[in-house]
Amino acid sequence: MEVRRVVLRPGEVYVLRLTGRGARGYVWTWQVTGDADVVSVAPGPAAPGAAPPGAAVETGYVVRARPRGGGRARIRFAQVRPPYPDEAPYDEFVLEVEVTPGRGVTPDSGVTPGSGGAG
Repeated sequence: MEVRRVVLRPGEVYVLRLTGRGARGYVWTWQVTGDADVVSVAPGPAAPGAAPPGAAVETGYVVRARPRGGGRARIRFAQVRPPYPDEAPYDEFVLEVEVTPGRGVTPDSGVTPGSGGAG
């Protein structure tokens, strides 16, 4: 299991890319612990281009630091098959996010979203 740490300012976005195995019935789920109210997680845009049938497809997730700022959250992603809830995850990934207190990111701040991947 890979663990990655990122530091974000309020309003800043981090894009995480994980390899999917949807053709095999697996989906990524996530659970936020710690200061769960300092971040939000949502599925991101699909990877461009069509993959051949049965190929692994990269899936993106957008992690956004919420405006309140100041806290630490741990997001555990698990690749599971929903019809088999007792089965162990195929893969896991942990993203530890520190949101710094203070001024948030504005559109003119020059900050660009981060990106990362796991495979």
